[in-house]
Amino acid sequence: MRVLVTGGSGFLGAWIMRRLLARGIDCVAFDLHAKPQLLAALAPERAATVQWRSGDIAQAADVANALQGCDAVIHLAGILTPDCAANPVRGAQINLLGTLNVFEAARAAGLPRVLYASSAGVFGPADGATPFPQTHYGAFKLACEGSARAYWNDHGIASVGFRPLVVYGAGRETGSSAGPSLACRAAARNERYTMPFSGSTGFVFADDVAAAYEAALLRDIEGAHAFTLAGQIASVTEVIDTLATLVPGSRIDASGAPLPIATDFPRDPELERLLPGLPRTSLEEGLRQTVAFYRNATVAVQ
Repeated sequence: MRVLVTGGSGFLGAWIMRRLLARGIDCVAFDLHAKPQLLAALAPERAATVQWRSGDIAQAADVANALQGCDAVIHLAGILTPDCAANPVRGAQINLLGTLNVFEAARAAGLPRVLYASSAGVFGPADGATPFPQTHYGAFKLACEGSARAYWNDHGIASVGFRPLVVYGAGRETGSSAGPSLACRAAARNERYTMPFSGSTGFVFADDVAAAYEAALLRDIEGAHAFTLAGQIASVTEVIDTLATLVPGSRIDASGAPLPIATDFPRDPELERLLPGLPRTSLEEGLRQTVAFYRNATVAVQ
């Protein structure tokens, strides 16, 4: 199997390709620019086997060319909340039209399904069951979910989108919710850092998200699905206290409003039925692994 990973230079793309490469699956990474540093750090024995293809996700021809010779696609390319807020039109071109380009390329190539990145940003701050986005980013992601259902209804292309909350781990160094990863990096380097939000949210270890994509890739799934990956609901104070235990003397604090996303999510029996046994790394263990990565890192990963 050969899998196209759009947004391959990004943090989550590297974690997913690490898992796929370990299974012997060929990976093609698509992005504006090839940035293999994080993948090389996570999978040093196999990273060189990845083929890199450059292009713009907002350009249909670039996406179609990237998908040539591939049997499956995991679509991660996009820009995050701050960039969508700063330029909503460009945000829509990348996050929404880019997703439509992927589905159209998959349809032309005869692929039976698309795996893609949605976001818990589709929810508002009060309700983790009914989508009610408060940001352009969340609105675009919700529109992608609707389009995915339309592609199933109109063309029989199945899909799975994942809505993770705050994903953390080695290499998550950009975006409004990168605070936990940056706090781990600062603790490992004995630097001071202020997390830019407070309150409670769901913290999801990067490898757990990667495992979800891996499981969905390897299953025959029908329909159009969007699954929330809430991780462990905890307060920012718990993150800081856990880091203080892992790294005595760490200088981490927090300032700012809570993230505008709900913290109470109903159990989803359909996720458990379709993808049983997904890993759930504890916050303490995920932070421990992230700190260890940054202690051992010899080169910048972004």
